[in-house]
Amino acid sequence: VQLQASGGGLVQAGGSLRLSCAASQRTFSSYAVGWFRQAPGKEREFVAAISRSGGSTNHNGSVKGRFTISRDNAKNTVYLQMNSLKPEDTAVYYCAATSALGWGTEFSRPPLYDYWGQGTQVTVSS
Repeated sequence: VQLQASGGGLVQAGGSLRLSCAASQRTFSSYAVGWFRQAPGKEREFVAAISRSGGSTNHNGSVKGRFTISRDNAKNTVYLQMNSLKPEDTAVYYCAATSALGWGTEFSRPPLYDYWGQGTQVTVSS
């Protein structure tokens, strides 16, 4: 499956952005999807993940209450709504998909994911 991330940009602290991850495959509902981010000089960090049906989600503690992951399987798209953005949220954001079954904390780990999008830059100015 091919993933296309979009929606990044430059925003002031306290602002909002909505990222989209569009999939090329009609069977997108067969994949759990995660959002990860990587800032310069830092390791890739888990942001949020959503199960195949959208019934289960998991958010990193640093974004909980500010970011919300959701999906629309009819549109083959997963979203990341980001509110109350902070300068430390500045990073390249990647979406990724996995065909792994079940749901649990393992869905926060990059090696579980089979397919990755190209990334979209989010820059938050202070």
